[in-house]
Amino acid sequence: MNLLDRYIARQFLINIVALLVILFCFVVAVDASINLDRFGKLAVGVLERRGIENPGLIERLLTTVTIVLDLWWPRLIQLFNFLLGLVLVGAMGFTCTQFVRHREFVAMLAAGQSLARVGRPILIVAGGLTLVQALNQEFVIPRIAPLLARDTKEAGQERVGGTHLPLTPDGSGRMFQAERFDANTGNLQGVFVLERNAEGRPLRAIRAASASWDGSGWVLEGGRAESRTEHAAPVAIDRIESGLDPTQIRLNRYKAYRNCLSFAQTGRMLARRSMLDERTADELQRIRWGRVSVWMCNLLTLSLAMPFFVTREPVNMLRQSLRCAPISLTALMGGVLGSSAAIPGLPPAVGVFIPVMILLPAAIAVGSSVKT
Repeated sequence: MNLLDRYIARQFLINIVALLVILFCFVVAVDASINLDRFGKLAVGVLERRGIENPGLIERLLTTVTIVLDLWWPRLIQLFNFLLGLVLVGAMGFTCTQFVRHREFVAMLAAGQSLARVGRPILIVAGGLTLVQALNQEFVIPRIAPLLARDTKEAGQERVGGTHLPLTPDGSGRMFQAERFDANTGNLQGVFVLERNAEGRPLRAIRAASASWDGSGWVLEGGRAESRTEHAAPVAIDRIESGLDPTQIRLNRYKAYRNCLSFAQTGRMLARRSMLDERTADELQRIRWGRVSVWMCNLLTLSLAMPFFVTREPVNMLRQSLRCAPISLTALMGGVLGSSAAIPGLPPAVGVFIPVMILLPAAIAVGSSVKT
């Protein structure tokens, strides 16, 4: 990239960061103001657990701010993925508006440069941020998924907590039940497993004080197996091979986990089709491939919106923004909704790319009509 490309890319990136900071601050401020009383009570509870019975105003305020930040920092990482497409279009509009106001496009034309050069660094930066978005979804968000499953009343806690596990099939004829499932460690407590034959009749009942996942099965602590078909003394059992892993249980118990799964995790879930009904399998396919569709739609929407702002002569940018807004918002929302909606007659892995198929020729047509 030469000097001109670096200058355009830097201005575009500065506007992206500014918009993200403004949107993040706005979202956090609105949530904090709405739930201020709840955060304040949580802060008092935290201070009491630390042994501070009569905290001062400053101490309560700092603790409240800490709780808000603890709740929102993982949410902002996920929010970055949701807002990037909108922010790219907005930052491109602000960048080009600055260039038009200072007649920098005119200077480029006077120097013999085509306005098509403006789009190259913008698309390079947008592509790089889309790659960051993909890496964030694949490696960062799955690691902080337990923090994303917390609600406001669990702010300040690093753990999601536990939940009861009802009878859940594992795809191999077993039914798992537990008094408590720890979403953070993936361990089960008060385990009961019922093994059945092909007709669904019980063969053996297994009970254990706890169970932990070792990668391919559950390691039992104090496990005892009792036959349901013949009279025999219970025997000790220390391990059960099963396809029901902690990720599958989290998926069943916490709906928020579905959007936190990485591409590899959804692939492993889909490999165990015996544990998934058709509706869940289709939903996982749409989640898996819909992200790719949304990333492509974001870049195509940026290309679609760019001709409204890259002009040879100074124009009223407010009017251009009003013309661009409905088209850009429709394209972005269409990409999100189209990638998550089921289309009858089409496999989920194909249906999610319908918005891309619609936006691609439109972006090519609009981009080729620009007078540079």
